[in-house]
Amino acid sequence: MTSTPLLVFDIETIPDLQTGRRLYDLDGLSDDDALTALIALRQAEAGNDFMRLPLHQVACLSFLWVENNTFNLRSLSLQDKSESEILATFLRACTKKATLISWNGANFDLPVLLYRMAHHKIDASALMNAGFQKNDYLYRYSEKHIDLMDKFSFGSYGAKQKLDTIASLCGFAGKGDIDGSQVVPMVQAGQWDKLTTYCESDVLNTWFVYLRYLHLTGKLDLDNLEIATNGTKDYLHTLHNHDGSLRHQAFLEGCAG
Repeated sequence: MTSTPLLVFDIETIPDLQTGRRLYDLDGLSDDDALTALIALRQAEAGNDFMRLPLHQVACLSFLWVENNTFNLRSLSLQDKSESEILATFLRACTKKATLISWNGANFDLPVLLYRMAHHKIDASALMNAGFQKNDYLYRYSEKHIDLMDKFSFGSYGAKQKLDTIASLCGFAGKGDIDGSQVVPMVQAGQWDKLTTYCESDVLNTWFVYLRYLHLTGKLDLDNLEIATNGTKDYLHTLHNHDGSLRHQAFLEGCAG
């Protein structure tokens, strides 16, 4: 693998009530009532409750930093960070010229992050002015952002697949018994450990699929693929919850082999 640092990332979001109130004239409603109204309005608009991208607020950002054969898996959430602090941390990775690795990052994660940076008046030049074409994060064919959903579909919209599908195809854990529809209830219930573990599992699935992609493209031979895969699993065995339990035991048990 390259010596350039890699940042494998994923975000989980909740509806942005502040913008929703302004956009739909919902001033005066409580948070719960505003959320109910936003969901109903979106259902009427689109037939589903998935908000338009500018109406997403980042509740959690998880990332795996890979550099010099070492791993650092972290999560930042609204439990103890402001959204501005979460965004600033992401931008620091861009300042270090890390290669970004995502699943559907070009169509969801990066646009949402940019909208939120605009909302908070954050200087995003590290992300937006990183270089030109192959060195630019926002250029579709850039080598600085690898959107694996796009790579595996050859850029064809009709061929795009969910991360859970491709991870399962490759023998990885997939999403398990949690999906994105449960993010808002987890935030409302204050289940931050559950949310961050879920977000980190998406990051881990993305990382393992990325290793498989490197092998497919001839950039990583089979021996080194196994070394990188097993090295990641060894690292995960060092991560524990506050009660001493293995943080990603379910993920490790869900991986074949």
